Amino acid sequence: MLQLSYIQENKEEVLRKLAIKNFHNSDLIHDIISLDQKRKETQKSLDDNLARANSLAKEVGKLFKEGRREEANAIKEETANLKHDNKELAGALEIISKELNELLLDVPNIPHESVKAGKGEEDNEILVEEGKIPATDEKALPHWELASKYKIIDFKLGSKVTGAGFPFYRGKGAKLQRALISFFLDEAIASGYEEFQPPLFVNEDSAYGTGQLPDKEGQMYHIGEDRLYPIPTAEVPITNIYRDVILKEDELPVKNVAYSSCFRREAGSYGKDVRGLNRLHQFDKVEIVQIQHPERSYETLEEMKDHAAGLLKKLGLPYRILRLCGGDLSFTSALTYDFEVYSAAQKRWLEVSSVSNFENYQANRMKLRFKGKGKTQLAHTLNGSALALPRIVAALLENNQTEKGIEIPEVLVPYTGFEVID
Repeated sequence: MLQLSYIQENKEEVLRKLAIKNFHNSDLIHDIISLDQKRKETQKSLDDNLARANSLAKEVGKLFKEGRREEANAIKEETANLKHDNKELAGALEIISKELNELLLDVPNIPHESVKAGKGEEDNEILVEEGKIPATDEKALPHWELASKYKIIDFKLGSKVTGAGFPFYRGKGAKLQRALISFFLDEAIASGYEEFQPPLFVNEDSAYGTGQLPDKEGQMYHIGEDRLYPIPTAEVPITNIYRDVILKEDELPVKNVAYSSCFRREAGSYGKDVRGLNRLHQFDKVEIVQIQHPERSYETLEEMKDHAAGLLKKLGLPYRILRLCGGDLSFTSALTYDFEVYSAAQKRWLEVSSVSNFENYQANRMKLRFKGKGKTQLAHTLNGSALALPRIVAALLENNQTEKGIEIPEVLVPYTGFEVID
């Protein structure tokens, strides 16, 4: 969340930048500032009372030593009244602080200065377009038909066993999944990331820490009895490793990578855009996460962007990179690059990665800090999909279909053990 001191000192700037994200709730910002003033006044009253009670306690002791019991007892009565008041003030302070924190959780991160205003994805800025769009004839099949033809993904069986959005991968389809995961992990490790295999469930503190709660509550699965959430991305458990941690400056950057299954309700998703692998409730993804010094986080963002682009080049997929406008930017992100690959049979672009800098927004929620030169300050957090599998598989199947079968990119053959799906 945004730092309270930053909101107080830069109220107009905060309102201006949040408007770029189409957030126009100025009343919330005013309520936060007003409630914080009330918190300060309550805290001062409590501190003054505690100081007065401490002074009186010393005075009572002195009077008793001097044998002036009547005066001492009179002061003790005032002390008792102060204790009662202090209990009420402490209770009020706790309520105010909790309410203030809840209000702060509802304020999005402010966008980076390079982010342009816009309503949604139609206003995103295309920065790069690489690779040759494959030429396909009218007989080219979409990936869900190819999956059925070659018996590599079974959507009907997934619907039978679980429900829509939970496919079975089988045979060479399962091997292709495993190949992509291994390839993405190996590439990240070669780039200096440490591999983790995280839990697939997190507690509420972790979901709040990275900003999934309260913003994405309706999009997450929830195990009510145990108050656990199946993760929507490995970003959540990996970043929360450092919740309530103070790193040393020379430990930065922290570079972690993790493969995990991801779970998203995708409430409200329907229509042709959800066919096949286009939108799933369970899918696999390799995620890269970095914890970085604030002065170097945007340099790191470019490095992470280049890493994702390098994977797509090696897979031979045509792709483009977009800088998201304010209206399409996530609640927690300051700047996001989206990657899309071209799906030949569907003749459309499919998102396969988002690479984002959250600056100190998540770190402030998690109390993730680092210490250098005697000063402790909030770190910056970044993450990116490197990459999400379903739409990569969709594009690989559609773009590489031939009369003999589906050709496997050369870089994956050592992982799959075969060159063609036939």
